[in-house]
Amino acid sequence: MEADVTIIGGGPGGYVCAIRAGQLGLRTVLVEADRIGGECLNYGCIPSKSLITVSKLAGRVKEGERFGLRTTGVSVDFAQMQKWKQEVVAKLVGGVESLLKGNHVTIVMGRAEMVERGRVSVRTGQGAEEISTKSVVIATGTRSAQLPGLELDGSLVIGSKEGLNLTSPPKKMLIVGGGAIGLEFASMFQGFGTEITIVEIMDQLLPGSDPEVVRVVQRKLEGKGAKIHLKSKVVSVSKGEGTAKVDVESPEGRQTLEVDKVLVSVGKKPNTEGLNLERLGVKIDARGYVVTDTHMETSVPGIFAIGDVRGPPMLAHKASKEGAVAAERAAGKPASADWTVMPDAVFCDPEIASAGLTEAKAAEAGFKVKRSRFPFAALGRALSTGEAEGFVKVVSNADDGRVLGVQIVGSEASNLISEVALAIEMGATVEDIALTMHPHPTLPEAIMEASESAAGHPVHQLRL
Repeated sequence: MEADVTIIGGGPGGYVCAIRAGQLGLRTVLVEADRIGGECLNYGCIPSKSLITVSKLAGRVKEGERFGLRTTGVSVDFAQMQKWKQEVVAKLVGGVESLLKGNHVTIVMGRAEMVERGRVSVRTGQGAEEISTKSVVIATGTRSAQLPGLELDGSLVIGSKEGLNLTSPPKKMLIVGGGAIGLEFASMFQGFGTEITIVEIMDQLLPGSDPEVVRVVQRKLEGKGAKIHLKSKVVSVSKGEGTAKVDVESPEGRQTLEVDKVLVSVGKKPNTEGLNLERLGVKIDARGYVVTDTHMETSVPGIFAIGDVRGPPMLAHKASKEGAVAAERAAGKPASADWTVMPDAVFCDPEIASAGLTEAKAAEAGFKVKRSRFPFAALGRALSTGEAEGFVKVVSNADDGRVLGVQIVGSEASNLISEVALAIEMGATVEDIALTMHPHPTLPEAIMEASESAAGHPVHQLRL
């Protein structure tokens, strides 16, 4: 088989790269070892958000009495929920496969190995398939990292993949790692009635994020009964019949906790084994990630890498944009990763989203920082939906009013962040946002209100 470009990995980076390459008229081959859509579509982003939706809806119904909504016997049918989740995933996978075929992409299911530059061998169910190709794009993603003594067994000690396929909610779950995945699982299973304990080795949840933002989520988790141990670590796990005893070392001392499930979420490792990248001269960094330039090209001409295998931040939308860049470069186009901002969202309860610099990062970068906040508790739409927790924080340059970053914690934060990502990408000032009319009553008004404060003329809060 001959190709202009061969993409190894069919996740959000790989399949977008393949579609774009097909649109550009390249003979395109996409190799996938498991399922089209990759980890995100099949085992991560989409199934987790499906279950989070159910969890949140169940919680809202149960608290409905304060709105005058009286219900009895609300429960979650896990079997039906899992069936619905799989229907969502299957529909999206089918859509991606149709797009690939519609753009004349050849799909080869199997495990790829780079034999030499320009030659890829794929082990399929029917044997070996040889591909002679002008360019190769590595889009193999990552896998869950494991800690010594906390190896996944698929039963008591599980990862996110197993956590999304549980047939009933555990009574007690201990989550090792308070990052994005850990917080999403904590909020989700807390909504299903599980007692949650989080063990995080750093001094805050979601390390690296704005502490003010994270505190809102932590307070809600703890308010609903979660136990959170910061600057702590799991020392050992003793497995029994259906339960595990976990020794946790924390600043308060050592304690033993008995839980039904231990969910490990301590980071990712790149999937580069078996590709022969280093033998071909592809530069790999100290953590095992593939090094590229801004065109997604590695140290070997004609070999590109995109997505999580390049390293953090590990975001599906980042992988997709990088995939488009790699495809265009493979087609000889002058594409580059020249975006200014990389928005992010965590689907915990309440949601967290950010774009651009935090207050601390802006100060470190040498800016004269101005911060302004607007609480959802002062926003009509947030109060009318009964979700008034959180705030919008705008970080701007005090010298010229340019928006440097925005952090949001609260309802629909993931849907609100794109406005400010566009604003930062276009070099907008707080005055630009403040002068932009936002429909009332809506949640995005909080962004306008915070920008009005930053511009010095707040309306719905007192001038400080």
